[in-house]
Order: sequence, then C-alpha cells, then structure tokens
Amino acid sequence: MARQLKAASREESSMKVRMLATHVALPVLAIVAVSAQAHAADFDWMKFKGRTVTFLANNNPVAQALLTYKADFEKLTGMTLKVDGYQEQQMRQRLVTVMNANSDEVDVFMTLPSREGEQFAAAGWYGDLTAMAKNEVAKEYDPAGLSQALLKAATFGGKLTSMPMNIEGPIFYYRTDIFKKCGIEAPKTIKDVEAAAEKIKTCDSAVTPFVSRGLKPAVAYTFSNMLHNIGGSYIAGGKSNLCSAKGKEALDTYSRLLRDFGPPGVVNYSFQQISALYRSGRAAMAFESSNELRTVMEGGARLKDTGLLPFPAGEAGQVPTTIGWGMAVSSHSKQPDAAWYFVQWATSPEVQKKMALQGIAPPRPSVAKDPEYRKWIDEEPVRKEWQAALDVLATKGSSEVGYPIIANPESREFIGQAVQDLILKQKPIDQACADADKALDALIAQK
Repeated sequence: MARQLKAASREESSMKVRMLATHVALPVLAIVAVSAQAHAADFDWMKFKGRTVTFLANNNPVAQALLTYKADFEKLTGMTLKVDGYQEQQMRQRLVTVMNANSDEVDVFMTLPSREGEQFAAAGWYGDLTAMAKNEVAKEYDPAGLSQALLKAATFGGKLTSMPMNIEGPIFYYRTDIFKKCGIEAPKTIKDVEAAAEKIKTCDSAVTPFVSRGLKPAVAYTFSNMLHNIGGSYIAGGKSNLCSAKGKEALDTYSRLLRDFGPPGVVNYSFQQISALYRSGRAAMAFESSNELRTVMEGGARLKDTGLLPFPAGEAGQVPTTIGWGMAVSSHSKQPDAAWYFVQWATSPEVQKKMALQGIAPPRPSVAKDPEYRKWIDEEPVRKEWQAALDVLATKGSSEVGYPIIANPESREFIGQAVQDLILKQKPIDQACADADKALDALIAQK
C-alpha cells in the first residue's frame, strides 16, 4: 500500500514530535476554542438518537477501559454503539479491507498517528475533524484542553485526523523484592540493566531476568527508545543508519538482553505476553507500555513489589518513546456527524478522567491535576512512580517510532527482522544491519 502513497512531501513525513508539557499555539485549536463557546448552547447529545455507530477497536487496555462505559454513551445519546474488536494486527488488516473496498461498515476507528498517520492521510482514509471540532462541540468538551502536541502530531496537510485518547510510551517495570534479595540498586543506565539481568540470572533462576518486545512488527515501539537513548538515529544523510556505530550498539544491546536473559520464544512476545509473564511473577524486569499498568496490577499481586522508571539512560540521556492512540472518523462513513459524537464523548474530560482512574494516562493536563485522580495516584507508591515516569515522557519524549517516512509501518518490519536475526543468531550484526539498511533505503527512496 505504501507504494501508492508517494504524493506526501518529505517535510510532511517527518514524524519526530516533541511531546511538550507546555501548550503549543495551533491555529486550528485557537479557532476551535473560540467557536466552541458559540455552538455549545445549541448542542444536543440526543441529536442522533436511534442511530448505530460502528467502532473498529484495538483490544488493548485503552479500548478496554473506554468500553467499560459503553452503556453510558448509549444512555447519553440514545445511539447504539456496535464494537468490532480485534487484536492490533488483525484490527489493521480489517481496516485495510474495509477502506480498500470504500465501505461504510466502519464509522470510527482507533489509530496511531505516529505509526500510520502519514500513510492513512495520504490514502484519504481519515475524515477531517477540523470543522466538526469547531462547529459541533458540547460546552464541557474543551478541545483546547487536549494535549496540543498530540493534536499537532495528528494533523496532516492542515487536516485534524484524530482526537487523542491517551498519552503513552514504554517504561521500565522491575521487581523491588527480587532486586533487594539480589542486592541490586534500581538501574540508572542501560549498562546497569544488563548488569542487573546477569546478577538475577545467578541469584534467582526461577524468574526471567528481562523481557521486552521480540515480535517483529512490535519491536520498534521499545527498540526506538533504546536507539535514541544510546544516541542513534534511523536516518542520516537521507539513508538508513542502522549500521552506524550507535545503530549497531542499539541492535546488539537490545537483542542480547532478549537472547541471553529473555524467556523462551521471546520473538513471539508483544504486550500481552509480556504483561502476563510479569503479572504472574515470572519476570524480574519488563520494558513495556505505560498502558500496561492496569493489566500488570490486575489481581493486586504486583501492587506492592513493583517499581517503575522511564527506561534508563544511555549516552544521549533519556529520550523515551511517547505516542498516543487517537479516535478517527472514517472518510467512508455515511454518518460522520453521529460518529463525531462518539469521538467527542470518548475523548471528553469526564470519560478520560474515568479511564485515568483505571491506569490510562490522560492526554489532558486538567485530568492529571484533578483532585480525585491525584488522590488515586497518591494511594499507592507504584502509581506515583507511574505518573512520574509519564511526566518524563511528556517533557522528553519523541514520537519517532520506526522510520519518519510514509512507509513507516513497513519500516518496522525490517527493524524487527534485524533484531530477530540477532536474537536467533541467524546473522552476524554487520549482515543483519546491512540487510535491513538495504531494504529500508528502498523504502526511503519511494518518497
């Protein structure tokens, strides 16, 4: 599909966005803030009573938390919400099928602007939310209160393509009880992580010392954090840069941690397997999404023995991966206005506060400061550490996950392949990175 999307400019395809805590003034949002007041008085949640809106959802913690309140949406609006839920890769396959058929089967879908934003925008799959966010908003919605950086990251060619559901990135979960038993301090650097894994392997052979993503299309989410911390970059001089000294160091370190200290079959691990392993007490360290706090803490077994940190620093310091899921309206929907009501409800301050109390980091600074939310954070030390890690994501993060090109999703496959080649010892590092660079240069050349 990427080969059909050559029209976007190179400048527009730059995906690296600093997730700043301060508000960035964006013209579209300035208009929204002014216009919202004018239209709020006429807003009626029951305007589309009797309609059915179909939502294509990724069965991740964000959607799971949102859909806890499905009945609230239906009661508020008189609409029926039909949920079409899949695991992430299957969700995207379903979306491709629907969009290529120009079908109206889906009204709203979840999207990662940092991954597929350029590609989907160039393909014309996103409905433009700019006018709806300006003309059809409830008084309490406050579109200007959403993360300005996430909204900017979801704007392509002047069109607002999605509204943010959360803010997230991979963080470092570790077992404080195992670290204490083995005489290990919380790691401050990437080298400390490897030293801790080595010590745990000897000290407590019953647990997996370290686990992170090894599944090919999922690797870039966590690997990007390590690459940037070490000081590497995906592109230099218009060419793929994995065979640079820093690129090879990142590939070698990440793959070695998983090969020498990870669980059997780690090349099949994504967030579900990682969270299950850690939650059950069978892993000492896990590098996984901040969203997984909710899943990891399920049942309460890890509530008192887990510490949380942004991933430890490399030579370039801490440059965490910071992204957010968005709610998009399909360009093929025959009822974009009703679909917008669902998007608006799902990304409203009230709903995002409820989701935050389930461990979904809010993309609204006002929710993060809410007294009830702050009370929830203060109830458990692990929640305080989670929020502190999120604050680092918000101030230091980069949304460059994979190559900053239209073919970003395809680029992730080649990053994952290089990592898997090293985990499985199928290629030496020079060949693994060279093969990846060759394939990635071909993607970059598509423009």
